[in-house]
Order: sequence, then structure tokens, then C-alpha cells
Amino acid sequence: MIRIGIDLGGTKIEGITLDRDGTILTRRRMATPATYDATLVAIRDLVADIAPDHPDVPVGIGTPGAPSRVSGLMRNCNSVFLNGRPLEKDLAQTLNRPVRLANDANCFALSEARDGAGAGASVVFGVILGTGVGGGIVTNGHLHIGHNAIGGEWGHMPLPWPRDDERPGPECYCGRKGCVESWLSGPAFAREQTHHADAFDLWLDRLARSLAVVIDILDPDVIVLGGGLSNMEETYSKLPARLAPYVFSDSVTTPIRRNIHGDSSGVCGAAWLWDEMP
Repeated sequence: MIRIGIDLGGTKIEGITLDRDGTILTRRRMATPATYDATLVAIRDLVADIAPDHPDVPVGIGTPGAPSRVSGLMRNCNSVFLNGRPLEKDLAQTLNRPVRLANDANCFALSEARDGAGAGASVVFGVILGTGVGGGIVTNGHLHIGHNAIGGEWGHMPLPWPRDDERPGPECYCGRKGCVESWLSGPAFAREQTHHADAFDLWLDRLARSLAVVIDILDPDVIVLGGGLSNMEETYSKLPARLAPYVFSDSVTTPIRRNIHGDSSGVCGAAWLWDEMP
């Protein structure tokens, strides 16, 4: 039996099929359309392209944001045209096959915990540092979705221990100011580079403050970084020492690892959703 995974990103949609051992059999990418209805059609065509001989196989889909536990409507998506829409229901109807959705950061964390940089760890915190900032939690091989389906959403907590010049902080698409995402995302890093010669040093300190709160609350066995900004090599040598002043402990030895599956982490995690979720 194959598994089908779709990663619905802000700029691209990626689809893969996996065999039972997790080997990628087919992969296709396409630009993300600018409207909701066109996105449904694009995903339908992508699934038909990668799995034409498997019309009954369910599909796992990683999305920005997540469906509400109450209404089933999408919320918290930085691809804002998805918000307020019954995406899971509409995709199941459009594809004419079972569909399961999970936040893209959850899919990333699941993939890296299963056979990536977090393999073998009991508690994995997966971090997305890209156009947006998100996180996912995997404990003993299983996603922690959370009571309100927002487990791991550290990108929309306030930046911890803000300095005077960091208050109230930049506006975030969520409607608040000073969210971690508004300081640590790719666009935020580019903005800071125009104002500060030491933009990387500032970004690293803000990342350390933000992850220190995660360590204080969750104390994961490993933190795995993903997204475009995770490719900055200096992060892995300099970040551990930055954590110590902020974490409520006399020692901080939490491994901070770069992802193994790269751009494929999210879509691979999406393909595993039907194994993960009963």
C-alpha cells in the first residue's frame, strides 16, 4: 500500500507517494494558486498525477494553520484565503477520497521524529523558521495536537524578555504585535538586516529567548530546526550557549539539530498522517 502526502505551502504545493518503508516513489511540485477554489482544483490534479492507479488511497495534507475543533473551519493560516473555510470537507469532496489535515509544523515534527533528526527521542519539538514560524510536538512517536489543536504554536506567543526597543513589536498577521513570528521569520530577518549590521546576532538572541520558554515548559529531548532559516550553519554552533542565561536550569544540554529531510519533511509527515491518526 502506498501513502499519499500533500504539503500546501504559501508559494508551492508538493505531492509525494511513499511505499510502506517510507521511500519516496513519486514527487511533483506546482505553484500555489491565489484563490481557494483554484487551490482545491490544483490539489485534485496533483493527486491524480502522482497516484493515478490508486483512487481509494487516503490523502494526508499539511496546511498552514489548522481546522477548528469546534467548527471545522480553518484558522491561524498565514495563507489567509484559507481561513474560515471547511478545507478538510471540501478537499474530501473534491478528491472523492478520505482526507486528513494537520498543521505543516506538526507534519515536519512527525517526519523528523519518525526517521529524521529526532529519531529515537521520546519528546521532539520541531521548529519551522521560514516565511512563518511554527512548531510541532511529538511524544513517543505520536503527535501532540492539543485540546484546542494548537499544540506547539510558539510562533504566536510574545517575544520573551523584550527590551525597551522591542516593545510593542512589529504587527503580526494574527492581529497582535510582538509575536515571535514577527521577530524570527524570514521576512522579519530581512527587515532587520536593513536596520542592523548585527542582524544575525539579534535574531539568534531572540531565538534563544523564545526557545528557552519552550524548554522551560516542555523540556524536550531534542529540538529540530526546519525552514529556510534553519540552513544558517552558525546557528548550531552559537545557539546552545545563548540558551543558558534564559533557561531555568543550572545546565542546558538540549540538542539543537538541523533537520535531515529538508524541504521534504513536511510532505513526508503529511503522508504518515493516516498511520499516526486513528
